[in-house]
Amino acid sequence: MNAARPAPDNGGTDSRAERLQQLRAPRRPRLRFELLLIGISYWVYSLIRNAAPEQVGQAQRNARWIWEVQQSMGLAFEQSVNHAVNGVTWLIVTMNYYYATLHFIVTVAVLVWLFRRHPGRYGGMRLALFATTAIALLGYYYYPLAPPRLMHGVDFIDTVKVHNTWGAMSSESMAAVSNQYAAMPSMHAGWSLWCGLIIVWLARPLWAKALGVLYPVLTLVVIVATANHFWLDAVGGVICLGFGFAVSWLWYGRPCHRLPRRVPEPPAAPASPGPAGSGDQPS
Repeated sequence: MNAARPAPDNGGTDSRAERLQQLRAPRRPRLRFELLLIGISYWVYSLIRNAAPEQVGQAQRNARWIWEVQQSMGLAFEQSVNHAVNGVTWLIVTMNYYYATLHFIVTVAVLVWLFRRHPGRYGGMRLALFATTAIALLGYYYYPLAPPRLMHGVDFIDTVKVHNTWGAMSSESMAAVSNQYAAMPSMHAGWSLWCGLIIVWLARPLWAKALGVLYPVLTLVVIVATANHFWLDAVGGVICLGFGFAVSWLWYGRPCHRLPRRVPEPPAAPASPGPAGSGDQPS
């Protein structure tokens, strides 16, 4: 009769699983680390985005293809919106400043709000945003796209240039630091939807939830009216955001908005006993 084989030692596997589980567990964010991480990440994002080759000819061909696809769908409305809104000076100037500023201001404000009010969910939400932006870089690099305002042979109005508002990409100073043909996908659409979903999921007041719904919708109108993007660029941004949330879900094992709101404080380490014979008894 054969002797019973000893049970396999799973100590190593179990310890690796425990370490992985600990690594995936939500952690309390640290301000200095987060500021450093966001700063470095945005620098790397800008470096890669602006290092993507400005293939003007290919960018024009891609823009023409997208425009023709939208025409075949009966949804090539960007030019009509662009001309109509440009006729209302106060409105288009407001949209120009909206496009140039809120993209960053609102995203940073939501990150700060998460950091302060939802620290347990901050890491998952931040991971979703970072993964969204990382996958968008592939689009910028491999699919150069002329925005509508730079298309040849189509009468779009560069509203920032016409009204001389801040942030004109056609100016020499801005063109030197930003790739004008990195238009697909639209991170204005992707980041605004990230902000909007977080506000809808986590904010309590009804007016805040309404703003969460309104913000990405207004952003879509703005990027079309200012001729900075096709609506299909916004679809690309939404797809990237879906990828970002999927990465966060896979890492944490649940949707990031369902992570615990707060992370419990780690237990205090027990005091190490003193050397033998050096007790606290009075002499």
